[in-house]
Amino acid sequence: MTNSISTIEDLIRSKNPFAGNTVVRPLQIWGNSFPDAASINAHASNAVLEAAAQVRRGERQTVGITITADKGLGKSHIISRIRHRLQADGDGLFVYMSKYDNLSQINTQLLQSIVSSLRAFGSQGAMQWQELAAALINTANNWNYTAKQYIDKFPSWWKKYSNQTVDKLTTMVLTVKSDIDNPYILKAILWTFSEAHKMYATHWLSGYDLTVKQSEEMGLPNHNREDQESESLNAVRQIIYLASDYKTPVICFDELDRAAVDENGLSAAQVIASLAKDLYNNLEGGVLLLAMYPETWKDQVLSLPQAQAVVDRLVSERVDRKPINLNYLNSNDVVAVVSQWLQEFYQENQQTPPYPLYPFDENQLRELGKQQPTVRIVLDWCAENFEPDEHSYVKSAFENELVNVDAAMESLLEDQDEIADALWLSFNTLVGETLEQVKIEAIAKIDIKKQYKVYIDFKVIGTEEGKEVKIGVAVLQKSGGIDIAAALQRLINYDKFDLTRGCLIRSKPIRSTAILARERVSKLLKEQGGEWVLLQSQDIKPLLAISFVHKNRENYKLNEEQIFKFIKQKQLAINNPLIREILSDPSGQETENLFDEDMPVSIPQSVSSLTESIELN
Repeated sequence: MTNSISTIEDLIRSKNPFAGNTVVRPLQIWGNSFPDAASINAHASNAVLEAAAQVRRGERQTVGITITADKGLGKSHIISRIRHRLQADGDGLFVYMSKYDNLSQINTQLLQSIVSSLRAFGSQGAMQWQELAAALINTANNWNYTAKQYIDKFPSWWKKYSNQTVDKLTTMVLTVKSDIDNPYILKAILWTFSEAHKMYATHWLSGYDLTVKQSEEMGLPNHNREDQESESLNAVRQIIYLASDYKTPVICFDELDRAAVDENGLSAAQVIASLAKDLYNNLEGGVLLLAMYPETWKDQVLSLPQAQAVVDRLVSERVDRKPINLNYLNSNDVVAVVSQWLQEFYQENQQTPPYPLYPFDENQLRELGKQQPTVRIVLDWCAENFEPDEHSYVKSAFENELVNVDAAMESLLEDQDEIADALWLSFNTLVGETLEQVKIEAIAKIDIKKQYKVYIDFKVIGTEEGKEVKIGVAVLQKSGGIDIAAALQRLINYDKFDLTRGCLIRSKPIRSTAILARERVSKLLKEQGGEWVLLQSQDIKPLLAISFVHKNRENYKLNEEQIFKFIKQKQLAINNPLIREILSDPSGQETENLFDEDMPVSIPQSVSSLTESIELN
């Protein structure tokens, strides 16, 4: 039955399904799938999925595939389609890499991307790491339990065996995986069953060190920093070796069209092409997928030394040794894309439109298709012609980003730059407001010479009970004692940086071996009236989401004034516990000792307790 036109028009005025989805960003690869017209460039996604099926059936060992397409044609849409198909089928292990911050340490970055990717949920509603751990135990014992069953069982095992639990599990699995070079990788994977330890396990798998206490409790030795690149590559091979017995690894390299170069002058595409060639030669099985512009392939990959050897591996599924090209849309494609987006939009909102393409005219869409547009152009056109009111436009963008942030929260919690940017934006919307007895007058960056790292992200300037307040805010999630000590050295230097109070934002302890850092944080807290505020995901999540809306406001067709108005209307900043804790006077507050450390930490709000029968013999 068709709903009343007035009801549907009210819906259209309040929501725009096309807003902010014209550019696919890395976070959206992992979030809820956006509407996908499966017929669009199906030849590309089918090639990858069929290659994965051939590897799984033992018909092929490793397959290299390269997709080339002009900007906006839908390379990342295809990768997202592949990710969600693999997740739904439960047969593939999906790895995605799109950040290449340090091309000179590409093996380390690849390892971190693999660890981050496997944190994402698989087909069983658990992390891919946990699904892998379940498969390993099932093989060792001829069991058939799911990852969630092992996770639910772990507390009773822990109660019975304490930290010997994972030692027993590791011994079990080593009976069938005795050829693994580094059994500690296996042990760390099994630790992901523990809600209290999974974050530390994936942190260690990424190549980062643990505190001495955590290392001893989990039985995981810290890494050799002198040979980090080769250690990282060896870890990559062993993780994929363990995974490939149960699922087909599909490793995707996106966003390769970058201007950055390594110390040898090689571009991101050239570095990744060489890395993919080496992986092809050394992996037991899997699919390697690269996506780039046609000119990147022609001008950069084909100009590599031994280019033919690279090409033979990166397009190994094709006889002509050429990449798979994506097609521009035609009229039928445009109608299919818009129809799919609108169908999901109306179903989600329990409305039935007078006709499937409402409010668009099919002839108008077909005329647009005659121009052979990209997917991006079509979605842009739809977003501009859907005509929602501006408040709902920001709300739609915010809800979209909230889903993406939620899917990538564990990785984002390690990204101190994104966290600092989110706090910077939120504090800027509070200028002129008074909260926690502080009237905020300005938010300023630290004035420091270019040759030095700033470390202090910004300072909040205001007045409190008639006195001037200048709070230096430093988000510090890194594990290295040197970085922590350097940051704290600035944070406690009130005179040099014109501060009246320092505030450290951090979610984890400072290891006991970082003596200088611990001395300085002690001085900050006990002598200088500073504060260490515990960073919690539930507090930073909405601030990250609106920060991503702000950063991508051009894609969302929004301006800063609209976003600031939304932040104030929804009270995202002024009622945020983290924001309030930063501003609150630490003196006289009761503090708690976390992580068995002797450093007082302020907690913005309570953390929910962990939940708690397969016998472990």
